[in-house]
Amino acid sequence: MLKKTKKLDLNFKILRFFLIPTILVSIPFFNKFQYAKAALEFQWNQDSGYRRLKWFQKDNKRKFRNTIYFFLRPSDRRSDLIKINLAIPKTFKVTLDKEKISLCKVKIGGFESRTKCIEDVPADIEISTDESSLRSLNIYPYSPIPSDKKSYAIVLKKINNPKRTGLYQFHSYGQPKGESASSYLGSWTIVID
Repeated sequence: MLKKTKKLDLNFKILRFFLIPTILVSIPFFNKFQYAKAALEFQWNQDSGYRRLKWFQKDNKRKFRNTIYFFLRPSDRRSDLIKINLAIPKTFKVTLDKEKISLCKVKIGGFESRTKCIEDVPADIEISTDESSLRSLNIYPYSPIPSDKKSYAIVLKKINNPKRTGLYQFHSYGQPKGESASSYLGSWTIVID
């Protein structure tokens, strides 16, 4: 009886030696088509004055048609804004068209709903090209954007993503009502894979 028990124990040890590594090695192949998004975001500017703003894009593949929402949530606006400036990095080489840029009240999506514009905010849009390192987008709403509980978004619709992959950092400046100069609102970091 003791011999049978020892033989069974030996057989289980051998089986365990071959079976467990086989299972552990094969698990990644079963999850081959499930991609996990990393929750790590690299920022250039980590000083106390830097503010990270929320954004959403429909497609992050290079050279694909994309729609990007740059959110201005209630916590991002301290006062009514009469002008918004969006600084676009020079390395973000896309063709910008005024007809494909808009400002709207937005419903920020989540687990059960999609991000979508609720109401367009009428505004004048000006695209300026600076020969240094940045291009900028100036948005002048017809009536000031209030500092209420609603979220707003600058939307770049149906633009083609750049050919180069990487991180692109956009900066936002807003001119409050009654002020003569713009102040820093925050930055968005867009990822193109």
